[in-house]
Amino acid sequence: MKWSFAFLLLFAAGIFSLAQEARSGAWRVATEAELKAMIPARAPVIQERIETELRTASGITDGKGKYVAGVVLITAGYSAEGKYSHFFLAQAPLKIGDFQLSPGEYLIGWKHNEDSLTVNFYEAASGKFLGSVEAVRNASITRVESFRIWPPGDKSLIQIGRFTFAYQIGN
Repeated sequence: MKWSFAFLLLFAAGIFSLAQEARSGAWRVATEAELKAMIPARAPVIQERIETELRTASGITDGKGKYVAGVVLITAGYSAEGKYSHFFLAQAPLKIGDFQLSPGEYLIGWKHNEDSLTVNFYEAASGKFLGSVEAVRNASITRVESFRIWPPGDKSLIQIGRFTFAYQIGN
């Protein structure tokens, strides 16, 4: 009886170990240190370098050097004021709404509607408009966030305030 119990424990530990190894390539929430390493103190916004608010940063990583992250821009006094609110980085292709983002640096701006936000994406280097998506008020969200991104599989959502929109990571 003792041998079968010991075997069962070893078997369960082996299964758990294999599951952990399989998940090591899965996307997860980036740590504070990882965010600090990937988010620039001053983001490139067309011709300017605008300060970012690191405490508002959120991101995900695959643990193998790829990440998706965003942070609030401090745009007061810059030409970006009122047009862009966030700096967004992607090292993996993304599908957002009906458009695709290649790996790169982007700007996010939004317009408040009655019960939603129209979230616009732009190239950071040029300010070229790339596409927009409707972010809806999410009743399951109890905490207002400046910016938050959930790993795929959890919710696959990006949150601005109380509003969220879906995304998908490509290959």
